[in-house]
Amino acid sequence: MPGTLPDRCGTFTIGGHAITRLGLGTAQISESGVWSHPKDATEAARVLREAVDLGVNLIDIAESSGPFDYEELIVRALSPFPEDLLLMIKGGLLRSPNGQWEPVPRPSFLRKQIETRLWYLKLDRVPLFQLHGFSPHTPIADQLGLLTDMQREGKIGQIGLAEVTLAELEEARTFAEIATVQAEYNLIDRAAEPLLNYAEAANIGFVPWLPLATGTLASEDGPLAELARRRGVSPAQLALAWLLNRSPAILPTPGTLSIQHLNENVSAVDISLTAPEVDDLDRLVARP
Repeated sequence: MPGTLPDRCGTFTIGGHAITRLGLGTAQISESGVWSHPKDATEAARVLREAVDLGVNLIDIAESSGPFDYEELIVRALSPFPEDLLLMIKGGLLRSPNGQWEPVPRPSFLRKQIETRLWYLKLDRVPLFQLHGFSPHTPIADQLGLLTDMQREGKIGQIGLAEVTLAELEEARTFAEIATVQAEYNLIDRAAEPLLNYAEAANIGFVPWLPLATGTLASEDGPLAELARRRGVSPAQLALAWLLNRSPAILPTPGTLSIQHLNENVSAVDISLTAPEVDDLDRLVARP
């Protein structure tokens, strides 16, 4: 593929570092859903190394993806970490005995969780920590106060938020500098569009969760199949190209356990969409 990935897809600056606008998510590494072990750790490590070799320097990790397997795998695959690699680590949830995810009840729990992740990653500092929603039991000021305290201690680089409302994001910015926000957003589900528009205006990176709509948009018989065939690309590439075209603040992090799919995803940055093609996509997939 011609050129380097940052040059081809553009970058977004987070904490003074230029981050590739197309990253890699780790949720798909287990193949069997959240909170499960990778079925093929060797292949997963190959995907991680190949992504970095291709120029990807944004990797999305969530506590709901696995019981620290992902951190250990990332250390084995990528350590020592490249200087420009941004690990975006999501936390702030606890798994209850019935299998439900719930916000941590107190800031002290959140501190312990972050410090545990640091231990597994063999890092002194989390480059970017995304709080996975606010706990209803603790004021937003207290939750962000803990994160800004850990910033001053040097244990957190940048602060991000995930699964929050626009009002919560606005309130959060009165207590801390917010680098990123993550929400479900793709060609099918655009309910978070007000959040995206706000993030773009405020120069906050917007990380779309489920960028391929749990595979619906990547399906060979899905809503993008015919247009993708006409363009000579895959449906997944078209869906990712639409996201990259939608806003310069969007940072998709599609996950995969396939070197082939990884290369296809990365190649999506080379697809330029015309205004008529964007209109066609909007007509093909109705807004909610």
